[in-house]
Amino acid sequence: MTAYENGTVSSLPPTSVRILLGLVLIVGGIFVLGDLALATVISAIVIGVTAIVVGAFEMMHAFWMKGWSGFIWQFLLGILYVVFGAMAVRQPVSGALVLTYVLGLLLVASGVVRLFVGVRHWSDVGWTMVLSGTFGFLAGLVLLTGWPSTGLWVLGFLLGIDLISHGMAWLTYGWLPTAKTA
Repeated sequence: MTAYENGTVSSLPPTSVRILLGLVLIVGGIFVLGDLALATVISAIVIGVTAIVVGAFEMMHAFWMKGWSGFIWQFLLGILYVVFGAMAVRQPVSGALVLTYVLGLLLVASGVVRLFVGVRHWSDVGWTMVLSGTFGFLAGLVLLTGWPSTGLWVLGFLLGIDLISHGMAWLTYGWLPTAKTA
């Protein structure tokens, strides 16, 4: 992988930095998996703070909209973000429950769409889309059928798995010979 800055090639991080980053991410992921409820609550708070910031920017952006209709919808969207964010920060368990339920719905819907697309394009390696859609659909069903108890651990579990897989990617990248990574 080559990094570019202003049209010039920049140097890659040293191998030791890439390996250290991978190890830190893996250890962080293991700690997160050690207390899924705490990680889920922290995730809900971080998502809530992010929603508040996004909502504030949406409301500020509304003042640059032309016409009352655009202004009102943009401002209302900002208020919606802020209200959700405040709820997630003040009551992170409730926020995690809502986020998990929405995630379950999105996974089911996304899985169904991918199943249809995969069947429709079967001759063009559509089986990969069918496989992906099946996993998405089933994951969504697991979240929804286990809800609300899944809301207490799912966000933390996904964060832990993501940190570990990201760390493994950095370790793999760090162990590649320098000639292949440059």
